[in-house]
Amino acid sequence: MSTTKNTSVTAAPPRVSYAAFAVTVASVVPLGSSFLRVTFRGDELAHFHFLGMDQRVKLVLPLPGSSVADFPRDTEDWYSVWRDTPENERPVMRTYTVRAARPELGEIDVDFVTHGETGPATRWVMHAVPGDEILVIGPDGRTLDPNDDRQIGGVEFKPGTAGRILLAGDETAAPAICGILESLPKKSRGQVFIEVPTTADILPVTAPGGVTVCWLARDQRPGLERGEALDRAVRAWVSEMIPAGAAEVPSAADALREVDIDSELLWEVPAADGTHDLYAWLAGEAGCIKELRRFLVRDTGLHRTDVAFMGYWRLGRSEN
Repeated sequence: MSTTKNTSVTAAPPRVSYAAFAVTVASVVPLGSSFLRVTFRGDELAHFHFLGMDQRVKLVLPLPGSSVADFPRDTEDWYSVWRDTPENERPVMRTYTVRAARPELGEIDVDFVTHGETGPATRWVMHAVPGDEILVIGPDGRTLDPNDDRQIGGVEFKPGTAGRILLAGDETAAPAICGILESLPKKSRGQVFIEVPTTADILPVTAPGGVTVCWLARDQRPGLERGEALDRAVRAWVSEMIPAGAAEVPSAADALREVDIDSELLWEVPAADGTHDLYAWLAGEAGCIKELRRFLVRDTGLHRTDVAFMGYWRLGRSEN
């Protein structure tokens, strides 16, 4: 075992603060049968730092009959104050992807998946109307160091110099995947699989010419359980692109720790080290994503640093 001392210095993260931007609903537009696009507008969004790709923000939604006026937006320790507020009194906070942003107009778009009255966020959006007030928590461009060009948090798609990309997810990942596609360099190559409930949920998206986008509608695949179409499509494509025995045998460093998806968060987003050809980004229902991650790393031999995976939700558990 080497005893050489590591004298490298870890760079400090970019200096940026997150702000709670006050916004109102400007419009609610149905997209297909399962998506609603909400445009939020507010003068404060002129300072929102938009990164593109799969950038995440927190939405602070009011409880029924209340408002977000009491949210502790004037303190840096807002999360602790919010967390310590009794659950029946604190506003709902959920994570979503910014589908598009127009800071010069003070607007951002967020696409919601609707799935009935099953949780506070979907209940809120199904009844949202122009003028409704919420808060959007995201990076405040006024606090960025102009001499520091490193990317701040909130974006998990980090393919490095990989020659090909694989994006795969269900409807909850569709907004993030579409955001990534529209942010890719024109020379990008790869494959995209998005499983959605119906053919009406196939969304318009612009992708580089070298990236093939395949929508998998469950209503066209009777007999398959949720996630099966996505699983089969990814396995078939990878098996064709990486024939058996062509990939490296996983090393001890690539050994997978089994995650109990009923009690732990399935989320690992390493930055690709640029030494391998294929980079995979997976997001959606945790059970499906866990199996695909195991297939890519353990069975196929991709390096862990080349597979980003995020369990956005868990089948059978409410978003509460």
